[in-house]
Amino acid sequence: MLLNKIKMNGFIMALLIAIPVAYLFPNGSAILHLNEVTDVGIGLIFFFYGLKLSMSTFRSGVRNYKLHLLIHLSTFVFFPLLVLPFKSLMAGETAQLLWVGMFFLAVLPSTVSSSVVMVSIAKGNIPAAIFNASLSGLLGVILTPLWLGLVIDDVQGVSVLTVITKLLLQIVLPLTLGILLHHKIGHFAVKKSTLIGYFDKTVIILIVYSSFCLSFNANLFSGMQIEVLLLLYAAILALFLLVMLVVHLISKKLGFSLEDRVTALFCGSKKSLVHGSVMAKIMFGHSINASIYILPVMIYHMSQLLIIAFIAERYGKRKAMLST
Repeated sequence: MLLNKIKMNGFIMALLIAIPVAYLFPNGSAILHLNEVTDVGIGLIFFFYGLKLSMSTFRSGVRNYKLHLLIHLSTFVFFPLLVLPFKSLMAGETAQLLWVGMFFLAVLPSTVSSSVVMVSIAKGNIPAAIFNASLSGLLGVILTPLWLGLVIDDVQGVSVLTVITKLLLQIVLPLTLGILLHHKIGHFAVKKSTLIGYFDKTVIILIVYSSFCLSFNANLFSGMQIEVLLLLYAAILALFLLVMLVVHLISKKLGFSLEDRVTALFCGSKKSLVHGSVMAKIMFGHSINASIYILPVMIYHMSQLLIIAFIAERYGKRKAMLST
């Protein structure tokens, strides 16, 4: 019932279906020219994102600096520092590729829409959630590529100059244009948020499908055992729960209110599949390993949605009981 409220069931199913479809029709990406189609789609995603960003939200949200600092330290510092030490332990090509995928997941920004929805369900600090989720997306445009610079030499087929150029053209430019036009046509983006959301998800599904087409054409998964995927899921789940525990303990130590603890917990532990898919397309789009780098993000997205939905409902009921 809760998943129906946040309208994610169909999206998750479409993501899962995209993988076997890519296996059955691995040439579909080339036939449909999805590389060019998704390039345009990425630019539009960030243009609409910029259109919906309200500067008044940022001005009104800067005061609660301890909460903001904890959320962004969790997103861009705790996560990567937890994954980074395991790089030297990865033996074998498959293990190294999966580690890059884990590190890529760790340096992504927080998700926007579902973070705000979850905080709302849990009766947390909604204005702070909107502020931090939006700011996280902006910071991720800069911090995610910077963090990935630590491992960029280990990723085949990636040119730093090409990545910077694509980031500027496909993310920074349309995002800036959207922000500049917010006061003129931003109301249109807000009014059509549901439609834009469907568009965003469609582009992500096409990116996932296209990435897996490349990998299946190269027989990348032919030697990967199910035990490896189970270990990957266990590692992702452990990372998620550990970060949630750390954020929970720190927010209690800092004396946050229940509303702010909820916001810190949800915004500080989530990762954006939108940014993950887009960044993977820009940074690894022509690499046969692209789908492996996206795989941890997909698994994390589905896990965080299910677990945090359950926790949000429990928090919401607890808050309702305390107020009666």
